[in-house]
Amino acid sequence: MIPFVDAHIHLWDLAHIRYDWLSPPFSDEGPNGSVEGIARNYGVADYRADLARWNVVGAVHVDAGAAADSALRETQWLDGLAATQGLPTGIVAFAALNDPDVDALLAAQAAQPRVKGIRHIVNWHPSPERTYGPVDLTRDPAWQAGYGLLAKHNLSFDLQCYPGQMPGLVPLIERHPDIPVIINHMGMPVLTDPQGIGDWRRGMAALAALPHVAVKLSGMGFIRRDWSQENIASFICETIDLFGVERCMFASDTPTDKLFGSIDRYMESYHAIVADLPQADRHALFGGNANRLYRLGLKL
Repeated sequence: MIPFVDAHIHLWDLAHIRYDWLSPPFSDEGPNGSVEGIARNYGVADYRADLARWNVVGAVHVDAGAAADSALRETQWLDGLAATQGLPTGIVAFAALNDPDVDALLAAQAAQPRVKGIRHIVNWHPSPERTYGPVDLTRDPAWQAGYGLLAKHNLSFDLQCYPGQMPGLVPLIERHPDIPVIINHMGMPVLTDPQGIGDWRRGMAALAALPHVAVKLSGMGFIRRDWSQENIASFICETIDLFGVERCMFASDTPTDKLFGSIDRYMESYHAIVADLPQADRHALFGGNANRLYRLGLKL
């Protein structure tokens, strides 16, 4: 079976670190509905059980929404898991790029041996039901200055935004070709917007024109909760056409994506959608690209 380097996973121990978004009360309001179904401890053994069929040889942990003052503690906890249980292979940690002390925050994270990049979720939408925060941080000069410091610490950036924000981000990302960018969850098209697919196509094309930008093929439930292989295939194929095989990588996004379906169903669909591609391309999409783009150093 093709080796799988899972480009996006989450682990948490709710007794160890508080995650406000995983704490009651739960509500169906908000971008992704109630998360009560995943609001329980999720460790390496749980992850391995969910991915038992898929020949996992490595995995990248992406910040799981712990409180900002627990970000370094989360990284240290993950590093301990990796040392004793073999996963995660790499870490994308949290740092608020608009924090006045961002340089020190980045230095502290970069000093941890498995940290490869930073994620600061910036999804902003005019609809209160869609937005993740009250303001569009990507327009904030302090946030932009913090972004510019990532290269100093040899860190990539995981970009989780909405398509409407992408054109405005292009000049910033273009000014910093030494900061690799990995778009999360295929750019998260908002299908309920009047120009939702058009906004997504325009935004993704603008980012794809920058050679240091790559993308994760994941998060299908963020596009539509009733996702199926048939209704996501065109998004995946169009993304691969835009970015090229060498800048795309599949990820499980477990356990978050379990809100919208079993991990086996996602993985079966992903393999089926690209089944006609050459074997070398499939190896790249499921393992080689994540290994290279996140600088994991695995022997595949």
